[in-house]
Amino acid sequence: MQFVLQEINIPNSDSGPYGIAVSNDGKIWFTQHKANKISCVDQEGQIQEYTVPTPDAKVMCLTVSSKGDVWFTEHGANKIGMLSTSGVFTEYPLPNPNSAPFGITEGPNGDIWFTEMNGNRIGKLTGDGRIHEYELPNKGSYPSFITLGSDNSLWFTENQNNAIGKITESGELMEFPIPTPSAGPVGITRGKDDALWFVEIMGNKIGRISYSGEIIEYDIPTPNARPHAIAVGEECDLWFTEWGANKIGRLRSDHSIVEYTIKTPNAEPHGIVCDRDGAVWFVLECNKIGKLTLIK
Repeated sequence: MQFVLQEINIPNSDSGPYGIAVSNDGKIWFTQHKANKISCVDQEGQIQEYTVPTPDAKVMCLTVSSKGDVWFTEHGANKIGMLSTSGVFTEYPLPNPNSAPFGITEGPNGDIWFTEMNGNRIGKLTGDGRIHEYELPNKGSYPSFITLGSDNSLWFTENQNNAIGKITESGELMEFPIPTPSAGPVGITRGKDDALWFVEIMGNKIGRISYSGEIIEYDIPTPNARPHAIAVGEECDLWFTEWGANKIGRLRSDHSIVEYTIKTPNAEPHGIVCDRDGAVWFVLECNKIGKLTLIK
């Protein structure tokens, strides 16, 4: 199948684009952790930027809520931030210092859930601005990305504990060990096949975990690809970034993997998302936004 791969330059040099998400109106939102901005690009490639109030907040991941607000983690400032649909910022400091919030997603009741890498906790921010925190059983688990499952539980990767975690709305925790030792799970997303899918940055594999906890793994063809983030695409396709191989990967419904080489060498792809038209968007550390479109 033929494809078109485009790259859009970000105005700021050395901006550090990292997280990415899509809103219902088709805009692609992304973080710039070095430039300290939350930005969006429309379908025509025009970029709009908003500077985060706290200097050097090191914004990392973000999600667009069902209300259209953009929520993001301030990894360096130890805060959860929100950019409203009217362009107003609100920031929520975390109770414990140096928690290093990272992954973020919306829960089943509109609450905002996030991971605390250094804090070894899962956090929940409710509509009234209160923060609830849940300690993980094993020290140094390094919780990373988090997503909402169709079972209304929050699923997350434990990068150093080599496990996939699950937490219910009431705070009940479960953990599922990954078969490959020291796999280093990072990105995770909800699939269309009644399962969660994740990437193993050290194991060089794509993993599938059912809601009952059964894990199946698929090898990536390129050695040391260092997969980082993953997103669900059209039908049952899964798309992922290969940070070490400078490629975008596609896991098809027959579990075969197709890889697409990024034009710019050493672009360092991080976050990835698919829009409502099936196009694949991803951020490149080389200060670009990538877009991959399959020609049917």
